Amino acid sequence: MLKHFFLIFLFSTSVQAQSLPEGLGSTIEENFSDFESESPFVFNGFIDGRAGMRTQDQAYQRDVSILETRLHTDVEYEGRSFTGRISADFIYDDISKDENQDFETGKGWMDLREAFVSFRPFDFADVKIGRQILTWGLGDLVFINDLFPKDWNAFFIGRSEDYLKAPSDATKLSLFSDLANLDVTYMARHDASRYIDGSRLSFFNPSVMSPMSEFDPAIDAMERNAFFTEDEVALRLYRSFGSTELALYYFDGYWKTPEGQSAIGVAYFPELTVYGASARIPFFKGILSLEMGYYDSSESNDGLNPLVRNSEYRYLIGYEQELFSNFTANVQYYVEQMDDYDVYLNTLPVGMPIRDEFRELLTLRLTYMLMDQKLILSLFNYYSPTDQDGYVRPKVSYKATDAMLFEVGANIFWGEEDRLSTGIDQQTTFFGQFEDNTNVFVGARYTF
Repeated sequence: MLKHFFLIFLFSTSVQAQSLPEGLGSTIEENFSDFESESPFVFNGFIDGRAGMRTQDQAYQRDVSILETRLHTDVEYEGRSFTGRISADFIYDDISKDENQDFETGKGWMDLREAFVSFRPFDFADVKIGRQILTWGLGDLVFINDLFPKDWNAFFIGRSEDYLKAPSDATKLSLFSDLANLDVTYMARHDASRYIDGSRLSFFNPSVMSPMSEFDPAIDAMERNAFFTEDEVALRLYRSFGSTELALYYFDGYWKTPEGQSAIGVAYFPELTVYGASARIPFFKGILSLEMGYYDSSESNDGLNPLVRNSEYRYLIGYEQELFSNFTANVQYYVEQMDDYDVYLNTLPVGMPIRDEFRELLTLRLTYMLMDQKLILSLFNYYSPTDQDGYVRPKVSYKATDAMLFEVGANIFWGEEDRLSTGIDQQTTFFGQFEDNTNVFVGARYTF
């Protein structure tokens, strides 16, 4: 092997030392440069390794919270008539290495993140068809009108924040005009989130009044896989007036998580229609964000069906400002208001935890960039004064080189316990139920 390298080295140096006829060298270089610039394909990716541990012993989950390596590959094509991208993760996952391949949940040896083509049939229209990451709305890790799938499992165990957004199989049409712009996104079948089912994180299951974990059968919700009959559509109409951005939203489909239960106790995804609006406005020295949405859960029958989540109003106000050089703060106040609350109380099954009519949530994000932005200190904090629970995600990122990134962080959950009808004290609120999943994690990423 060393001899081969030595011969290659001698050959390359001898070629460099030889003088070529005048003009031949430059012609070769120019032709090779033209070949590179004309190539329609771009390849890049990264290798990402993660390891994490829960900070306390518990009966519901193993001590290791994450132990995986991902090879992420991107292949982009840019032609004259269309562009395309295929983006996939090839995974070694020590936690779920025995699970079958499932492109919808991301479980298995490969997670197909993107596979789409895009083209411009007219000057005023763009079309993108295939698997893609979709997002809109103004919330910072709080989602009202962003009704595209999420992966809270990935976020809560310490993967990169990018993995909170799960892919969608969709067709997106974007129309542009001087009056306003319109995005129309169509999913030919229900596009569910990668919801928490006990396989990664233990959680409180109100239907059995106890925690569920990887040692219990995972929640297997009834899927909506019928193409074109169980489809979804999302619309966004938006326009800027100077520095002010306004948008209207509409969604018709199904809840992204299984918010319903059939008469025989099987979880499923009820019908959902959402109407919303948002505004982003320069204010003082920062940016003010306002967003609202009405969630019409028609199968709740105006609150008369206790097995389906009620309709609700959602509101958000946020403000972001750079307080001093390289230090940014973002605060948000978010509210969920249950519709038909009196009916909900009258139809609630005996022994079930009681939700408040208003659920309030405060968030704070602090970001400080140091050492020419190579070192980033960040903190994201959720706190609910109504639920008396919270979630804190501190993280330190260090970019050692242009290609090498290191991270260390934690996912810290807490909440007040409730006394259940069974006589057992248990956290039942959204963040409180994950308290035993509190973990610390480290990560390293090499980009190529």
